[in-house]
Amino acid sequence: MRYVGSVYRPPSEARSLIVQVTYGCSHNTCAFCSMYQGKQFSLRPMAEILEDFRMARAAYPSVPRIFLADGDALIRPAEDLEQILQEIINLFPECELVTCYASPISIQVRTEEELKRLRQLGLKMVYMGLESGCDQVLSQMRKGNTAAEIIAAGQKINDSGIRLSVTAISGLGGQTLWREHAIGTAAALSAMKPAYIGLLTLMVEPGTLLHDWVKAGQFSLPDSQLVLEETALLVEGLDAPGCIFRMNHASNYLSLRGTLNQDKPAMLAKLRDALSGQTQLKPEYFRAL
Repeated sequence: MRYVGSVYRPPSEARSLIVQVTYGCSHNTCAFCSMYQGKQFSLRPMAEILEDFRMARAAYPSVPRIFLADGDALIRPAEDLEQILQEIINLFPECELVTCYASPISIQVRTEEELKRLRQLGLKMVYMGLESGCDQVLSQMRKGNTAAEIIAAGQKINDSGIRLSVTAISGLGGQTLWREHAIGTAAALSAMKPAYIGLLTLMVEPGTLLHDWVKAGQFSLPDSQLVLEETALLVEGLDAPGCIFRMNHASNYLSLRGTLNQDKPAMLAKLRDALSGQTQLKPEYFRAL
């Protein structure tokens, strides 16, 4: 396949066919993120996209999953996305799941009818970043949306029949706003009730505004113990029955997984064990993005 720049995908898409339909991220100003800094956002020419699908069909005998990259594929015009999904139906009848990243803005600009049509054509799940449910944290990190706007976008996806996977970032409130971050994030996730929740832990990347703030002493990073306290407060506040919760990213100090709300007690017990030193945490040098 032909890719421009680095390609990022959710961990669950490791075995998917990945085809770029956009380049970069339509927002690309988050203070903590360096993923698409080397790319200017643009729509990939349709002819190239369709050619990549034909190349993939010739190369792979079976393609059960397809991920549409880059950072905000849903921002493409609805008619483009419909053409892409129809091509997938024609070329890959065995494909069971098409997914993509989506931003709150790209979800809000889609009409309900467009989203339902995309679902009918095979777009079964989108990944959206909440990052925090605290407006002060979202503003500081230049996310570009309020918690209420992100919640509304998530609920809109749910109403369309497309499954929703939402990520949040432990530690994003720093040492100052960790309580507000935990409580607000739990409330936002509970209001959206996504199919999946993925909880990452903050890592500071060179070249980001956050890196500059940390270096200048303007942002105080929480240590592993404070991150676990924050996580316990967040998990305690979650109310999303049936949601699959995963905290098993390379950035996490502790691996945690379960189905809400039934596994909350077991997850909280594991967090308490970690806080008391009974469970060993991942060493700092093993953490990665």
